[in-house]
Amino acid sequence: MNTHPFIPYGRQFISEEDIKSVVKILRSDFLTQGPKVNEFEEAFASYVHSKYAVAVSSGTAALHLSAIALGIRPGTNVITTPITFVSSANCVRYCGGNIYFADIDPLTYTLDPMMVVELLSKYPKGTFSGIIPVDLAGYPVDMEILHDIAKKYKLWVLEDACHAPGGHFIDSRGNIQYCGNGENSDLTIFSFHPVKHITTGEGGMITTNDFDLYRKLMILRTHGVTKDQKFLLENHGGWYYEMQELGYNYRLTDIQAALGISQLTTADEKLKRRTEIALHYDEAFKNSDIITPKVDKGVQHAYHLYIILVEDRLGLYNFLLKNGINSQVHYIPVYFHPYYQNLKQHKGDFPVAENYYKRCLSLPMYPSLTREQEGYVIKKVLEYVKK
Repeated sequence: MNTHPFIPYGRQFISEEDIKSVVKILRSDFLTQGPKVNEFEEAFASYVHSKYAVAVSSGTAALHLSAIALGIRPGTNVITTPITFVSSANCVRYCGGNIYFADIDPLTYTLDPMMVVELLSKYPKGTFSGIIPVDLAGYPVDMEILHDIAKKYKLWVLEDACHAPGGHFIDSRGNIQYCGNGENSDLTIFSFHPVKHITTGEGGMITTNDFDLYRKLMILRTHGVTKDQKFLLENHGGWYYEMQELGYNYRLTDIQAALGISQLTTADEKLKRRTEIALHYDEAFKNSDIITPKVDKGVQHAYHLYIILVEDRLGLYNFLLKNGINSQVHYIPVYFHPYYQNLKQHKGDFPVAENYYKRCLSLPMYPSLTREQEGYVIKKVLEYVKK
């Protein structure tokens, strides 16, 4: 019988400073719609090197508002990866658009640019409106290549970087390109769910360098309402506001923003710890049959997840669970789900994604994972694989 404390695949890390920052807001004048949200937005924009940031209530809300701002409507065709959480595709469906999948790169597990080009070449120019790449597990998609493809085909790019704050790659000019900096995408979205790098309990962020998109998002997240005198069509007095769009209540609270600001101050430290854990896993598994994450030179993997590929995924998953270790699968191909099957998506169309799905398993990865826990996970994984 296992007596080792249960080890989840991911968990939040909340410090005393985080708690103090939230308590301070609870004792203040504003619990929501106060100054902390703007402070968090400015701090996050600085962290990812973008001009603007818009805080919202979740990563899914960020995707939904981005889809609206980019003009997705019934009949709009958008390309994304099949290996992602369903919300990356659902945001298009919320607006009545159509999702098309392109297969993944067999080494990085992210959207394969060549497969995107292959898909685009099958249809007349103008068929597609945009691309939604996903920085899976924290591995930065080569946004420079995708940007060039998008420019050629006149597409917008919405980067889903929920896994990748702090991640970056080196572009062809030798410049560091941070996930979410807006250099190669129109919009980028992030999630602040508890297992992510930065948490606000629930929450999300949209970053951009486009002022018009920024302003539209700011209005959309608050019922489509503005009080900004520069943009009012009329003005009846200091109380006056106008609903100019059909928007939503996707606001973040000041309580959440305070936690986000505090979390952001230790983001680099936590990313460093995630990288250390990944290096320990890499070293432990290098002489086994386990396939570990590929990381190109010049890439800062953000390691939201540490994904291995193994032949007997179900057997290893059950063995680890029996021994108090919760691993996870990221992700079931989106088009496997009944909803997308009903939209006439076909299993077998994306062999690289399906081969990946058969073998992928995410091991415990979070900053508070101890060296002892690391060692126990490694021991149990190797114990099963080397049977």
